[in-house]
Amino acid sequence: MTATQDLSLILAGVTKRFGDFTAVDNLSLQIPRGSIYGFLGPNGAGKTTTIRMIMSIIYPDVGQISVLGHPRAEEIKDRLGYLPEEKGLYKKMKAGEIIAYFGRLKGMTRAKAKERSRDLLTRYGLPDWFDSRCESLSKGMGQKVQILAALVHDPELVILDEPFSGLDPVNVEVMRDLILDLKREGKTVIFSTHVMEQAEQICDYIFLIDKGKKVLDGPLSEVRKSGGEAIQLDYDGDGSILKELRGVRRVNDAGKTAEIFLEDGTDPQEILHTLVNHLSIRRFDLSEPSLHEIFVRAVGGKSHE
Repeated sequence: MTATQDLSLILAGVTKRFGDFTAVDNLSLQIPRGSIYGFLGPNGAGKTTTIRMIMSIIYPDVGQISVLGHPRAEEIKDRLGYLPEEKGLYKKMKAGEIIAYFGRLKGMTRAKAKERSRDLLTRYGLPDWFDSRCESLSKGMGQKVQILAALVHDPELVILDEPFSGLDPVNVEVMRDLILDLKREGKTVIFSTHVMEQAEQICDYIFLIDKGKKVLDGPLSEVRKSGGEAIQLDYDGDGSILKELRGVRRVNDAGKTAEIFLEDGTDPQEILHTLVNHLSIRRFDLSEPSLHEIFVRAVGGKSHE
């Protein structure tokens, strides 16, 4: 058991209901300081409700929450950074002005908030946009400004609700690098996503929730090891042969890449020998299954609206 002083966040038996609907059901988590912790699950699984309880926007019906050692986030709001799911900027305000404004809300002096705003915009590639109105920013730049507004006061714990939503590949990389920078600075970062690949790239720990219930949580490496082994295949050609392989329990075929899960006792070399006669193989690795596969197994392969 991790010592309490080494934890940024503790949830113990937390439940939240809206009328007859249970959005979060008896959830317990312990999030270590200085880690990147991914809240994963399909849309509507309970991720945002959990985050709103952590931030004291709503309160649990049952259970306790401890944020940086305090029972309510509102008691320590100056130590927290929060990017909500519903993103938006004051369109007529300037980028530097809005970042500084959020710094002032967190108790910074006017001069310090303005200085920090300019430093952040410069550090993250927007030095020329300090005096630009938010309505002139692209979606990616606007989202970057919003997260910088959440970081202007140098918080210890940063919570980002779907920070990658709607971003193009270039800005996904920018957001990923920003989150990694926060970890290097010793911050704790919690972010929610329903895209497994994003979490797989940067998380130390993951928590998977489905229909309000915790399905699994723990270090990413241990979660992936629990899934056994898989063949990771990159190929060119007609992938219909993948459906005909003997000794195979399941295939995730994306057209040019595939994951192949073997039945006990199947020799991967036999699979390779069969495939080279039908496909041009660019990669054939035996490794742990993807987080996507573990997620599909965990929720029983059911579709979600």
